[in-house]
Amino acid sequence: MAATDECRARILGQDQAAVQAIAAFKAGLTHVTQYRAAERPLLTNWQALLDYLHVDMAHLAVERFRVLHLNTRNMLIRDDVITEGTIDHTPIHPREVVRRAIELGSAAIILVHNHPSGDPSPSRSDIDVTRNVAEVGKRLGIAVLDHVIVGASGHVSLRAQGLI
Repeated sequence: MAATDECRARILGQDQAAVQAIAAFKAGLTHVTQYRAAERPLLTNWQALLDYLHVDMAHLAVERFRVLHLNTRNMLIRDDVITEGTIDHTPIHPREVVRRAIELGSAAIILVHNHPSGDPSPSRSDIDVTRNVAEVGKRLGIAVLDHVIVGASGHVSLRAQGLI
């Protein structure tokens, strides 16, 4: 799913109809899983959220960092892609993450990013940025509920690992 249309065309022998069909299928699957994730409070619909994130991010060739903004009932307000980086890094500025949460009136946020390597194990940098965002957010009344790292081989929740 991380392949570009050009790469897909080479693999499929320049068959543009097949390339377009694959892109349409991925877009449809992403839409369905996103709808399932957003129809109930995210914390009671965790598997649907993980399914959506996996479909959308697990096979990307570069790191993508997004923030899920929640209201006081843990309903999704907005799913913001903050930045895309390289194959092993994407810059995150806690101040900008929290500034956007204030703009949207978020009561809580969930941080999410992928590891293109496929291994969702958190790096020291992942843990540090999570703690920094949580510290800034706490001072301003915005809870960081989790940081989920998605990889082709699964996901890791920093909250479940006791890292936040």
